[in-house]
Amino acid sequence: MPDLTRILSARSPLTLASVARGAQPLVMADLARAAAAAKAQGRCVFITPDDAALRAVVESAGFFAPELDVIDFPAWDCLPFDRASPALSISARRLAALQKLQHKRDARPQLLVTTINAVLQRTLSPFRIRESTRLLTPGVEIGRESLIALLQRQGYSRTDTVVDAGEYAVRGSIFDIYPTGLDHGLRLDFFGDELETLRLFDPSTQRSVQPVETHLLLPASEALLDETSIKRFRSRYREIFGANATSDALYQAVSEGRRLAGMEHWLPLFEERMVTLFDHLTEGDLVVLDAGAAKAAESRLDDIADYYAARTEAAARQSGTYRPLKPDALYLTREELDRALAGWPVHRATIFAEPESASVIDFGFASARDFTPDRAQGVNIYEAAAKHLAALGTRGRKPKADRRGLYHRIARAAGLAAGRGGQAGPGPGRHLAGSAGPGCQRPPGGRGPAAGTGLCQRYPGTADRAGHPGRPPGAPQEEAQGRRRLFGRAFRADPG
Repeated sequence: MPDLTRILSARSPLTLASVARGAQPLVMADLARAAAAAKAQGRCVFITPDDAALRAVVESAGFFAPELDVIDFPAWDCLPFDRASPALSISARRLAALQKLQHKRDARPQLLVTTINAVLQRTLSPFRIRESTRLLTPGVEIGRESLIALLQRQGYSRTDTVVDAGEYAVRGSIFDIYPTGLDHGLRLDFFGDELETLRLFDPSTQRSVQPVETHLLLPASEALLDETSIKRFRSRYREIFGANATSDALYQAVSEGRRLAGMEHWLPLFEERMVTLFDHLTEGDLVVLDAGAAKAAESRLDDIADYYAARTEAAARQSGTYRPLKPDALYLTREELDRALAGWPVHRATIFAEPESASVIDFGFASARDFTPDRAQGVNIYEAAAKHLAALGTRGRKPKADRRGLYHRIARAAGLAAGRGGQAGPGPGRHLAGSAGPGCQRPPGGRGPAAGTGLCQRYPGTADRAGHPGRPPGAPQEEAQGRRRLFGRAFRADPG
């Protein structure tokens, strides 16, 4: 592993070369540990190109480094200028992430994983995040009307019985709340204004499950409705769209204190000011940008411009249907993104190898064989995979002991048995060329797949993405699915 102190002390951006996709969680976990141990006690911030990469890093980092506090900050799961609101689960993850960034960190190193789409979107200010959360513990005093007002402001809907996330109900001294991000509802039992107990309950049966010691109550939506924010929205909406806009459904709903689907897309009208994700970070934080995120940012900005143009064109044809805000109200421009990134030594992580220099650090992780070009050319993926494994054997990359015996099971699944199609190759009971070696033991009689053999791996857990083999003509669906699982598991273990 390269010297990480060089990265921490760098005042200008560095290129982290040869960081394969599968190695990103390992590298980011080490950087998070190093940043937490440094004098500034910062965190590692990794910006991925899309949600799939975010999930892969978050899940893998939590597995390989359980001591880390892994925070994920996703982008909204709806289109720009959409009529739909982001999912409650997405809003909960975003608000929980922003709340964690405001509080004093414990001894655990922190790794913040986000996407370039989330970076491009403006967020609530740190003050607004602290103001809109409430820590609930037994013994805390909070008035009944104050709690109802807090829940209304946070975006919870009042119902008779709590069933879905984002709802709350009041029955005498008992408050039932279904916070976003929880699998169960939360039942608060008061004695006067004092909170006596907190219990989880099952919304389907309404029965209490277990007591909890504390709970941080987060908003259900990023659009916070209170008297001040409603007045601010009404004034700005009339100022931007004119007095005739007061008949719009959105204006009427917000004026009455009601929520409307998609109202989050007018979030800047509710808030005094919006900030960027970088305003939630501290000086000691280490920022790493995936090399693919730059292209993803350009694509995202083009999409935002296209959606805005479509909305304005539709509004011109039929007035009052949808009045979009200008893109720079909710999203960063190219210039603003460049300025935000320039304020930090944002290091670039790439899967490609580059010569070591004053601005390049090579981590030496190799990417896996990508079979996508073979599939595009109509080549039989299974035969190509078996030939690739045989070529590894001829180069001395012999399989290590593996109780699953994946190496030979792949060869058998590929169907390249001797005498089939005139090709001499691995079949049932045969080894791939050059694959026999220490730890490769055949079962008695020498037939069947070799037991205890597997794929040689130079860097465990660092495999890059591999092309998933397609279904061969005429193959049963079950066989094709089995081969996909087999190859997917093998290629994730082999960076060759």
